[in-house]
Amino acid sequence: MIIKRLEEIEEETAIEIAKYMLASMITAPKTRGINDLNVSMVFGDDLKKLSDKMRSLSKNGDKNFIRDAKSVDDALVVILIGVKEAKYAGLDCGACGLDCNGLVDNRRKGKDFYGPICAFKLIDMGIAIGSAVKIASMFNIDNRIMYRVGVAALQLGQIEGDIALGIPLTIKGKNPFFDR
Repeated sequence: MIIKRLEEIEEETAIEIAKYMLASMITAPKTRGINDLNVSMVFGDDLKKLSDKMRSLSKNGDKNFIRDAKSVDDALVVILIGVKEAKYAGLDCGACGLDCNGLVDNRRKGKDFYGPICAFKLIDMGIAIGSAVKIASMFNIDNRIMYRVGVAALQLGQIEGDIALGIPLTIKGKNPFFDR
């Protein structure tokens, strides 16, 4: 008989649920059926790299990077989701403030992300995130959607895209990602 420590079981469970979350993001409905999302998962030693990067970004004046780095320290796994480079849905709706051709022609680096981004691609990202956190909820996995995690992950190359968000996951008696 193999006996595992509770910490090993928690990490294995979080990684397994993270895989289901990734699948739910990939299969979530997308505008015109085109998937312009990138998804990835960070765990093990790469979590430390992510939280260290977040702490270094706090030197730019946003002390909330330190607060959110502590959340990554509490995580067993972090799910990442990003929108790939300057694609557009081709609907020419103007919701981004431009026409579709202008969206690509005006692509530039903002403070943390590139933009403008097609509004429908951001909606696709939101739907995929909703699908993922639904899976986490079904399995009672502690989670929270975080902006600063995505900033650091992009800079580390843990995910590619114009914008990214992160979802740290853990299993605790009380969700450590709230009441921070």
